[in-house]
Amino acid sequence: MAQKRDYYEVLGVSKNASAEDIKSAYRKLALKWHPDRWVSGTDAEKKTAEENFKEASEAYSVLSDPQKKARYDQFGFDGDQMGGGGFDFGGFDLNEILRSVFGGAGGFGGFGGGFDFGGFGGGGGSRSTRGQDIRTRVTLTLEEIAKGCTKTVSIEHNRPCPECGGKGTKNSSDIKTCPTCHGSGQVRQAVRGIFGMQSFSISTCPQCGGKGKVVSNPCRRCHGTGLERIREDVSVQIPAGVQEGMQITVPNQGHADPNGGPNGDLLVVIREAPHADLLRDGVNLFYTKVISVMDAMLGCEITVPSLDGPYKIKVEPGTQSGTVQRIRGKGLPAVQGYGRGTGDLFVKLMVWVPRKLSRSEREKLEEMRSSSSFTPDLSRDDRAVFDKTKNIF
Repeated sequence: MAQKRDYYEVLGVSKNASAEDIKSAYRKLALKWHPDRWVSGTDAEKKTAEENFKEASEAYSVLSDPQKKARYDQFGFDGDQMGGGGFDFGGFDLNEILRSVFGGAGGFGGFGGGFDFGGFGGGGGSRSTRGQDIRTRVTLTLEEIAKGCTKTVSIEHNRPCPECGGKGTKNSSDIKTCPTCHGSGQVRQAVRGIFGMQSFSISTCPQCGGKGKVVSNPCRRCHGTGLERIREDVSVQIPAGVQEGMQITVPNQGHADPNGGPNGDLLVVIREAPHADLLRDGVNLFYTKVISVMDAMLGCEITVPSLDGPYKIKVEPGTQSGTVQRIRGKGLPAVQGYGRGTGDLFVKLMVWVPRKLSRSEREKLEEMRSSSSFTPDLSRDDRAVFDKTKNIF
């Protein structure tokens, strides 16, 4: 059995840390190791997250209590034999700890709750659980984001075994309370400490795997798990305006709960495919168009891309390089709950200056060089454009 780590080391605080420092340190570790954040991890990662989360919670339950902290500072892990009360973790309420640190009735707001903390709740018998969530990704084009769409994702999730109805056995009489943990799902083991003092460690029951029940005549199809892994296609409604990293929740499409609780959810994370021409910033789109010197001097009509097809705009005579034209309403809609309205399309015009000229072209331009029309005389609009360029440097 691995040796228990010092509680101050677990939370990463010093012995003279304040109550607020201890609370803040636990909060960070709880956020990092909460098992709902590791539902998509490997079995090894899930196990590590569970162990680290329990270790941090155990440390916080002692160091946040002035009396327990005083006994621990004086006697270490043998403090449960010094002064009474001690560190019996078989009954501390993890949800109460989470409520005190994070607030809210659910103890740990913002997470799916798809992890069974077993005996941490303090009691044996039945526990309220739910299936694990499943996280997947879907990639969208800007065109799909602009209008919203329906995507089909293929996932594998656990569902109740059709042979035994999810019970793990055909006959309910074959389901018995685990004789090792007596239905609590956990076992306590005595640990002999220094000076011969005795403390206790708690672990998942090895016979029932934390379920609190054992099956004497397991179903042949699911081997007593009550679950069968199947692949299904799930339709996901994507609202218009979503952004990279946003998450769409599809209720009840996660894994089924082995204890008969509600299914977990399917969490669909949005990924945004790069567009060939347009760049996105929130609800606005940006496009850079290169035009010739002649088009800039004489004016012209150009075609620019937009999400609903090519769009024509007019370039005024005398347009300066760096001029930005705004096309209202050609951006993206704001996703519901994150703003309103539709963004704009900004077109930046860059004037291309030829590097090489023929002799006749140069001669014609030399004739115009001394003309007053080609002598810089900045208008108010010109100054506005050039002042913006200065800010770059």
